[in-house]
Amino acid sequence: MATVRLFAAAAEAAGCEQTSVDGVTVGAVKRQLVEAHGDGFAHVLRQCAVMVDGRRADDDHRVGDAVVDVLPPFAGG
Repeated sequence: MATVRLFAAAAEAAGCEQTSVDGVTVGAVKRQLVEAHGDGFAHVLRQCAVMVDGRRADDDHRVGDAVVDVLPPFAGG
């Protein structure tokens, strides 16, 4: 089971900062998160980067028991 950490707007849209998901790939994890947290979360998720154990990952990346970070774009300077 993967630990999913949600940051900034993703955490706000989901109503939590961390959850656990039993997904085989990043794509499966994202689908489960959208099912659990709805359309508002789906909108934010489309703008997010997803990292698995600290490395950027696409939807086909295998997850297992990894830490998955959902990172919306950040403003900064």
